[in-house]
Amino acid sequence: MSTNFEQIMRQARASHCKRLAVACAQDGPVLQAVSHARRIGIAEAILVGNAEAISRVASAEGIDISGMTVVDEPDDYTAALRAVAMVRRGDADMYMKGIIDTRSFLRSVLDQECGLRTGRMMSHVVVMDLPSAGRLLLLTDVAFNPAPTLDEKCRLIENAVEVANACGLTMPRVAPLAAVEVVNPKMPCTVEADRLTQMNLAGQIGGCIVDGPLSLDLAIDPEAARHKHAGHRRIAGNADILLFPDIQAGNITYKCLVHTTDCRCGCILTGTAAPVILTSRSDDVRTKVNSIALAAVVAGHHGRLLQPAAPTCLQAV
Repeated sequence: MSTNFEQIMRQARASHCKRLAVACAQDGPVLQAVSHARRIGIAEAILVGNAEAISRVASAEGIDISGMTVVDEPDDYTAALRAVAMVRRGDADMYMKGIIDTRSFLRSVLDQECGLRTGRMMSHVVVMDLPSAGRLLLLTDVAFNPAPTLDEKCRLIENAVEVANACGLTMPRVAPLAAVEVVNPKMPCTVEADRLTQMNLAGQIGGCIVDGPLSLDLAIDPEAARHKHAGHRRIAGNADILLFPDIQAGNITYKCLVHTTDCRCGCILTGTAAPVILTSRSDDVRTKVNSIALAAVVAGHHGRLLQPAAPTCLQAV
């Protein structure tokens, strides 16, 4: 079981080196990240984008791309379609966002002919290594689904549990979060959290332990749980997965942790036929490398979730 990103790195290196298709790779931090991932044996990158710009940026950053495959495509969206098509037809194992706007990148993921649709709900999962916690903490959803319904929260749990399993957590503890740890009809997220808990107890949500509603302190701090006499809860300060009531709470918590603590994290989009590395342009190189390692671990654990027919568009490299 991985308890920090060093162990995730070792797990990624221990598996077969993955192939990574990058859409619009002409970006310094992205090139630094894929170069580092290649150097430590996690992934071999296929760089799709403006070849002249890729070469220029690599030279300016002092990055040797001579051993990487470069596919010249000056148009950003066409580059994204060509990169995602490689993943769809099995020429690459993972798909990564370069210097392209998120909306266009996601359009390529959702493309009917070239994309990575599975029919499942897609969601964003952050794996966070907080030294003070002594374990990995998964956050969902902080970047993709704005206001998930009860049914969608079930899907968020399913996707996050798959990532947790890939990291070695066989029965992760899921905490549906709220401001309080009791059901209050005036706070709909507490009602839904309780419903998720009952569904878990009834076997409708499997492969994990769900206990909510929980306030954040009760979910992650055993001492707080003791002070609040919450020792009877199935999760008392030892949650593995934090399920946020909406994207506002999730995104604020994520950015607060990233910008005020000495944490390491990796981020992927799940529910797709292969892991999608969707990081922010403001994320540092370390986060991008961590995300590549996380995607490699997930790809190695689950394999391809979908075996679609080869796409009819943009077959030629």
